[in-house]
Amino acid sequence: MQFESPLVPARLERRYKRFLADVVLEDGSAVTVHCPNTGSMMGVAEPGSRVWLLHRPSPTRKYAWGWELSELADGTLVGVNTHRSNALVAEAIAAARFPVLAGYRDVIPESKYGTENSRIDLLLRGPERPDCYVEVKNVTAAVTDGIALFPDAVSERGAKHLRELMGVVAAGGRAVLVFCVQRTDVREVRPADAIDPVYGRTLREAIARGVEVVAWRADLSRTAATLTTSLPVVCP
Repeated sequence: MQFESPLVPARLERRYKRFLADVVLEDGSAVTVHCPNTGSMMGVAEPGSRVWLLHRPSPTRKYAWGWELSELADGTLVGVNTHRSNALVAEAIAAARFPVLAGYRDVIPESKYGTENSRIDLLLRGPERPDCYVEVKNVTAAVTDGIALFPDAVSERGAKHLRELMGVVAAGGRAVLVFCVQRTDVREVRPADAIDPVYGRTLREAIARGVEVVAWRADLSRTAATLTTSLPVVCP
């Protein structure tokens, strides 16, 4: 996925009201930017850190700048825009980069399903096979030793989606949870049991009931983001 234009560096002053952040551009000008991430952004929103912005002015946009990447002290890039995740996974499926989701003819976004008034991120359909329901979760949090964690805050919505996926399997369909890891320094994904133990328990139950859980890591730069590397999902 190519960004609409090359990203511009800035220094983060603060993030607030979940959707806003104040930054200082390299020319010294201060601007307020849109923060497309509703999570806690644990470890990737530290004041004083370098961030990368997309400049996209439009009459329909209140803020011309959007926060796309955070850069950690060691140079690691982290994709904080959760709205990119579905598109990254859909792009990878269309390019046949992931055999586990190959062979489907149609990729349908945002279809209603389930018993709890949900929408599935991607519905895959193909000849002579059951529909495949794909739920995508963006992963940005990590601890030492290259371990990525999800979620980074208590996520009742995430647990609901796992219940819906279990319902798909129980009805004879196929359900896949994809952790879209938008950071370049991790080697595996684990449930963040210390942050949300309910999600961790529900994830393990979903796996036991036949929900497939996979993870892919993105390569990131100031011009593009691409899912390239399969990672193991470990549930100790």
